[in-house]
Amino acid sequence: MIQTVQDTAEKIFTEIQREFPQIELSSYESKINATLETREAWTDEQVWQLLLNSAVERITSEEPDWTFVAARLHLQQLYKQAASTRGEQTSLYGNFLHLLQLLTEEGIYTPQLLASYTEEEIYELSQVIDPSKDQLFTYIGIVTLSERYLARTLDKQPAELPQERWLVIAMTLMMNEPKAVRLQYVKEAYWALSNLYMTTATPTLANAGKSYGQLSSCFIDTIDDSLQGIFDANTDAANLSKNGGGLGIYLGKIRSQGSDIRGFKNVSSGVIPWMKQLNNTAVSVDQLGQRQGAIAVYLDVWHRDIFSFLETRLNNGDERRRTHDLFTGVAIPDLFMEAVEKREEWHLFDPHEVRKIMGYSLEDSFDEKRGEGTFRTRYKECVNHPDLSKKTVPAIDIMKAIMISQLETGTPYMFYRDTVNRANPNKHAGMIYASNLCTEICQNMSPTVVLEEKSEDGKILITKDPGDYVVCNLSSVSLARAVMDDVLERLIPIQVRMLDNVIEINSIPVLQAQLTNQKYRGIGLGTFGWQHLLALKGLSWESDEAVRYCDELYERLSFLTIQASAELAAEKGAYPIFSGSDWESGAYFEQRGYTSSSWQKLKNKVKENGIRNGYLLAVAPNSSTALIAGSTAGIDPVFRKEYMEEKKNYKIPVTAPDLSPQTTWYYKTVYLIDQHWSIRQNAKRQRHIDQAVSFNLYVRNDIKAKALLDLHVDAWNSGLKTTYYVRSTASDIEECESCHS
Repeated sequence: MIQTVQDTAEKIFTEIQREFPQIELSSYESKINATLETREAWTDEQVWQLLLNSAVERITSEEPDWTFVAARLHLQQLYKQAASTRGEQTSLYGNFLHLLQLLTEEGIYTPQLLASYTEEEIYELSQVIDPSKDQLFTYIGIVTLSERYLARTLDKQPAELPQERWLVIAMTLMMNEPKAVRLQYVKEAYWALSNLYMTTATPTLANAGKSYGQLSSCFIDTIDDSLQGIFDANTDAANLSKNGGGLGIYLGKIRSQGSDIRGFKNVSSGVIPWMKQLNNTAVSVDQLGQRQGAIAVYLDVWHRDIFSFLETRLNNGDERRRTHDLFTGVAIPDLFMEAVEKREEWHLFDPHEVRKIMGYSLEDSFDEKRGEGTFRTRYKECVNHPDLSKKTVPAIDIMKAIMISQLETGTPYMFYRDTVNRANPNKHAGMIYASNLCTEICQNMSPTVVLEEKSEDGKILITKDPGDYVVCNLSSVSLARAVMDDVLERLIPIQVRMLDNVIEINSIPVLQAQLTNQKYRGIGLGTFGWQHLLALKGLSWESDEAVRYCDELYERLSFLTIQASAELAAEKGAYPIFSGSDWESGAYFEQRGYTSSSWQKLKNKVKENGIRNGYLLAVAPNSSTALIAGSTAGIDPVFRKEYMEEKKNYKIPVTAPDLSPQTTWYYKTVYLIDQHWSIRQNAKRQRHIDQAVSFNLYVRNDIKAKALLDLHVDAWNSGLKTTYYVRSTASDIEECESCHS
């Protein structure tokens, strides 16, 4: 064996032992040396691959620190490849300005970066790059980041390094801040990102600083009941999907099967054919070449097409009426859940016929109080009207159809519309009909309507009344790292500023979405790493202590986020329709029982100065970005303490974060956890979240129907706004990553 190869291996062994003295190296060394002796000729690449593969094989729940060894080895190769691409002689980080120039010339970076910052400013910012922060990455974290998010040249060669991605994101989001303070904000944003105290949403992580793509996570559209409206919505969905956005689409205004068209009876084909069109769009218009589009469609539980809607993802039946590539969600009023509990009848209507005969749209109302309100009054009027046709079924039959689909496909999602609208801080300006692709966004919605189409001077002019086309701007706090390091007071203000600046700099290809983004300035600051934090705190998931801590922590996060947005409003102005909102009246604070002196002081501050963002908090699923940050996804428990993360081109062992003899007892496998404890936690959390939470229910595939029904009734009674997937031990659910943050 060539001595230099042996020397290279010995050098690596020494470095590993120095950095990780807790790791037992002898078997690793023995295997490497024995393999090296099998032949004479070894390239550096082959030696590195051997060292890496052997390290990865050792990542287990008994020896979790091997993930950091494998990460260091991966990084060494990444540094080498990037230096080669950039033509630099360095074993670590090279010339940052040179990187900006190289990728701008290739059309990867936007020219705005070099135009906005002087060379002196870029040099000053390059000095904050801290290569030691790369040591925070686990192996799955650095592989996910480097293979999917770090910028490469046009011929796909590695160029950008991890700390440079964080700095480019910070520079992009702070580009339009006043020059006197801009560099300080960039440095503060870099501090938040490089310490993995927070992550941006996937589109921001992937596209910030780039010449293509957009920065918002996902969008929610309301389709008008017209041929023009339906096809325009499909075009909008295609344009947003092309640029990396996921979609939630509300179908409840579309007339049902058998409805009339221009007075001709029984000719409408209902919502299913339009779902087929959207399904084709989702498959054919992929997201920046990375994955197919992702669309969730929502329908009201009183819509006459509800049964066929609930069958669209099943694996049996008429394939012509199946849309396997769409996710589904059901909008559910309190009255339906009451009917299910009492085993009463439920009535299905055609929304077009309701509009025509009753003079109102049933979906445009909700119950202002639990047990009474406009929706149930109108619903009963519809039931009793002699000229309005209806289909009557046992409410429990619809619930059974929902649960059958959930156990087979994981969907539909549940959207408790009365709870959502009662808690809507902007109910003065509209309605919320549905949620988004990941069920954490709840903002005002309305359809875009074509008013006029005419020719003028040889051109065709189309005039539209733009609806509220919801935009999700997301990022998330890494709870375990930020809470344990006690940095929330410093972190939240820069995080809110970053989110608010996404609204300013983002370019959305659908104009009504751009207008809505500016009108509400909605953001969604969320969290991940909840179980990771509980493990570090020594709190059992199924305990009153964990429920109380959840209440306390999310109240603190809520306070800091509202305070940060109020301070931004004092600096930059409130969102345009602040006047008349629950923020202005103080009802937001009263409704949630925020009565302490600190809350009262903040309420008065918001009343006087306004608030920058009409919507503030939302907890997304963020599994991919949680992997990058080395923590647990969203608010979920871990599937197992040790598992394999499988993608098309790799299979990597992953262990629960910070796994040790002390924490292992607090990582209870998700399917062994009583889900009613999870609902109790989420009920506390939801009180402090003005939007919603991506909340999965985990059940065994042999769960009894009554047990699953009890979970849904508990979730509704506990004041949850939405539930996400029902994940059973038999289901294979593909995650959508558009909304991950």
